[in-house]
Amino acid sequence: MLQQLYYTISREQILDILVWVFLIVSLIVLAVMLYWQYRQGRKLKSELEQLGKLQKHNIEYEFVLEAMRLSIWHLDVKTMSVSFEQDFRQKDDQYFMNVDGFSLNETVTSIDPRDAERVGKSLNDLCQGIINNYHEIYRVPIAYSNKFYWEESYATVAERDVDGKPIRLVGTTMRIDDRKAMEEALVEARNRAEESDRLKSAFLANMSHEIRTPLNAIIGFTSVLPDVDNEEERRMLLNLVHENSQKLLHIVDDVVNISKVESGKLELVMSSFDLNNELTMLADSVATDVSEDVKVSTSFANESQMVITDHNCLVEILRHYLSNAVKFTKAGSIVLGYDQPKDDRHIRIWIKDTGKGIPENLQQRIFERFYKVDDFVPGAGLGLSICQTLAFSLGGKVGVNSVLGEGSTFWVEIPVQ
Repeated sequence: MLQQLYYTISREQILDILVWVFLIVSLIVLAVMLYWQYRQGRKLKSELEQLGKLQKHNIEYEFVLEAMRLSIWHLDVKTMSVSFEQDFRQKDDQYFMNVDGFSLNETVTSIDPRDAERVGKSLNDLCQGIINNYHEIYRVPIAYSNKFYWEESYATVAERDVDGKPIRLVGTTMRIDDRKAMEEALVEARNRAEESDRLKSAFLANMSHEIRTPLNAIIGFTSVLPDVDNEEERRMLLNLVHENSQKLLHIVDDVVNISKVESGKLELVMSSFDLNNELTMLADSVATDVSEDVKVSTSFANESQMVITDHNCLVEILRHYLSNAVKFTKAGSIVLGYDQPKDDRHIRIWIKDTGKGIPENLQQRIFERFYKVDDFVPGAGLGLSICQTLAFSLGGKVGVNSVLGEGSTFWVEIPVQ
């Protein structure tokens, strides 16, 4: 009986102990699980924060790439194939060629032949580990045209094998058409500035000579006038003074005219007048200035031809043409005329002479400022340049047809209205 009671008590105690052990173990397990959950929660929170930062970084990364219109590409050195990670270059049917999946050779072939060899060598040197960084600027032809666009690329080694040999390259490429256009504009502006400086020096050199020549004549002849008693000699000196005064006045007028045009202060005053009458008056004005061996005449396509343009500008152009014709024609004829208007929109007015003519290789240069075919003939070399500038202001153009030793035909083509 006692033994059975002892056995019963011991079994109950054992059960209690087991229950307590179970409870303690459960509590320990629960505590461990809570601690593990806490750790996992912190880890998850940290990972979420890192993910948020990564997403933010990717957004900023893509924003920078898109803002700069960059492309990120990779080159597998083993297969020599190009793949793009991101590409935000300007894409349109005319200018863009997608090279994703191209081999290195195909990529280099798509570059302008003037740059392909240089770019290909740089990429091969990078693949072989000869250089560590790559930077090239090159042209890419536009399909079915003679045009091209500019690109700039950078690249470096992204991964190497155990021997240190490159196995993967990473690079970036961007279109730089705007930058190249700006560079070209700056170069052009610099050239214009240098040309302007050259023209200024030429202007001072020419003006100092051209102005001094008639001015010295005026001063010299007027200084001896009081000592001359012979009336015929006095008249001759006065004529020389008047002639040189006119030359000096023409030089000053040329400078003023070209200054007005270039400063934008030339105001065109359009008026309607009969071209026949103007050419006839111009011919009459020089008839007494030529030698007896030169005949001045007119040739008109119509009995009357009305034009609407700036009268003063057109007459100035024709006077310069006529002055050159008189200067270089010693015998033969000078003819003023015009052709039948083209489609009633443009009319070509010309002055033809039988003078010494102009060599073919110089005919395009004579409209340049200060350029003179014959340095021994008086003149500043501004007249034909002024003609060209005034013709452009009228919406027209100028030109010359000449045969050396046979004569020249200077023409100006302007709108009829």
